[in-house]
This record gives sequence, C-alpha cells and structure tokens, in this order.
Amino acid sequence: MHQRNLLFVLTVITTMLLPLAAFAAAGDLQQEAGGYFKPIPASPPALKGNPATTDKIELGKMLYFEPRLSRSALISCNTCHNVGLGGADYQITSTGHGWQRGPRNAPTVLNSVYNIAQFWDGRAADLAEQAKGPVQAGVEMNNTPENVIRTLKSMPEYIDRFKRAFPGEKDPVTFDNMAKAIEVFEATLITPGSRFDQFLTGNLAALNDTEQKGLKTFISKGCADCHGGINMGGDDYYGFGVAEAPRAEIMAGDKGRFVVTKSPDDEHVFKSPSLRNIELTMPYFHSGVVWSLRESVAVMSSAQLDTKLTEAEIDAITAFLKATTGIQPVVDHPILPPATATTPQPDLGTGTTAGH
Repeated sequence: MHQRNLLFVLTVITTMLLPLAAFAAAGDLQQEAGGYFKPIPASPPALKGNPATTDKIELGKMLYFEPRLSRSALISCNTCHNVGLGGADYQITSTGHGWQRGPRNAPTVLNSVYNIAQFWDGRAADLAEQAKGPVQAGVEMNNTPENVIRTLKSMPEYIDRFKRAFPGEKDPVTFDNMAKAIEVFEATLITPGSRFDQFLTGNLAALNDTEQKGLKTFISKGCADCHGGINMGGDDYYGFGVAEAPRAEIMAGDKGRFVVTKSPDDEHVFKSPSLRNIELTMPYFHSGVVWSLRESVAVMSSAQLDTKLTEAEIDAITAFLKATTGIQPVVDHPILPPATATTPQPDLGTGTTAGH
C-alpha cells in the first residue's frame, strides 16, 4: 500500500510539474513580449488640439457615413473603411468615383489613431489631414472643399450640429472642422481585449501552445522589430524587399514613400501596416494581391528576414496573428439629415446629374 501511495504521489507531482514548466515558460515569454508590444487601452487617446466631446464624436460619425461628401453621393468614408469588415473594404484596391480603382489597398481604420502617420506612404500627419485627402482625390470621392461646405450648409441639421460641436466659432461649418469631427470619431474605433492583449496583461492561458510558439518566433526572427508597439506596426517606415524582392505583382511598381519625399532612399519604403485584426483585413500588402494570411507570412519571410521560416514556423506565426483580433467597435448607423432644394444633386461622372 505504501508503495502504491508513493507511486500515486509521484504521478501527481510529475503531472503538476509539466503545467508549471509551461506556466514558467509562458511567463518568460510574456515578459519578453512586454518589451516589444503594448496592449490596446480600453479608452481612445486624447487628440492634440482636437478635444473630443459627445457632440463632436456624433457629428464625426454622421460625416463618416455621409455619402454626400462625395460628388456622386455614393461614397462615404465607410465605403472603403467599413467598420463591419475590420475597418477595410475586402477589395484589392478600392473602387472610387466613376468606378475608378485606387492605386493601393485600403488600410484599416481600426486603431489607426495609434499610427505615426496615415496612408501607406505617411503623407498625412494625422487622421484629420487624412480625412481631407479622399474627399478631394479624383479617383476616390472626387469632390471639392467648396462643394462639401455647400452640401453641408444646405441641411439645417448639420449647421446646428456643427455649432454644438464647435461652440463659439462664428462660422463652424468648415472643411477643417469636418475633418476634425471625423478624426475624433475615428479615434474611437479601437479594438482592445484581444487574446494577445490578455496575454500581455497577465492571462498566460489566453494563448495556446501553438500561438505562444508563433509569438516567440515572431520576436526571435525579427518580425516584431517592424511590427511592435501598441498597433503592432504603423510606428515607422521600412523598406520592402530588403532581403529578397517579392514577386512583381506584389510590388506593383509602387515606389512607396519616394512619391512623398522624392528621396532615393525612400524607394519601396512604406509605413509598416498594423497587424492587429489582420485576419479580418484581407487582401494584404499595399497592392492587395495576396488573399491568404499564411501566404503573407511566407512572403514576408523571404522578403524581409535573413533566414527563411520553416513551414511549422509559418503556421505558428499565422496562428498567433489570429489571436490579435480584438473586440470590434459596435457602431449604430446614423440617420442622416434629409436633403433640401439647395443640396447639390449627385454627379455620377457622366457630365450630368442623376435623375429619375
């Protein structure tokens, strides 16, 4: 009996040691990861020079969903940055005015407030500046600031909402204020609470063994050097194809940040995209030609790393990246103001306005 009891005790101890060893390894990994990543906070950050108020956020939400900011009255911010599709549009490149196709894949709007700048080439310093670009781009919304203001001022509800959002201003309905309102709304589109963030904040069971192996490989192979911080990217600019040029259709002849700076050093340099919620934002890369997350990891292995990843490592990293999906923002579609007799009618790019 004594021997049987001893065997039972030894079995229990052995069984306990394995989880304890795994727990210790997970703890070490969590500490290491904390040096590269930070969890998404539960509340959006304050915006310098653009304080958020309830009235401004609500106005920004309306403008974000307002298709009449476009010349065709068909395209809103949400068209290309759909909050129900991970903040992107499930297109290789976005479809704009007159069915034109944009030159680059639409980045996600989710957590974009944490980026160092906006757009793949960083040409907009913040979300307010970014909001102005697509409105005026001929290939996107194809409108003018003057026509946008004429549209907004034609609807009394918008005039009243701008006054409440920007109190004390003599003429609050301006193109700049339109952009500021959109900015404060977009800043609320954050995704805290991912299993990865739970792991970072101490829940060591939040990631399974494969995901932990993926995280460890992601760090050890150098992926975290360009995809770290709060947003797992978006914090700096990096050359694409530093180890080996990816296939031509992925590069798509795009010179990246060179278009902005005209510096030869910036050819094929892009702002690193956020990898949060990456499972939801296919297709991938600036060209949008890769639809598989696993293939994207494989492409980055050959294009960016000194040593290529094994198939098992690619599988593990892919599994880990799926654990970065956070709680998606729930946004009620706003009821927009009715047009009036002075609201510009849609111009569909045919030289005439829409009719019935």
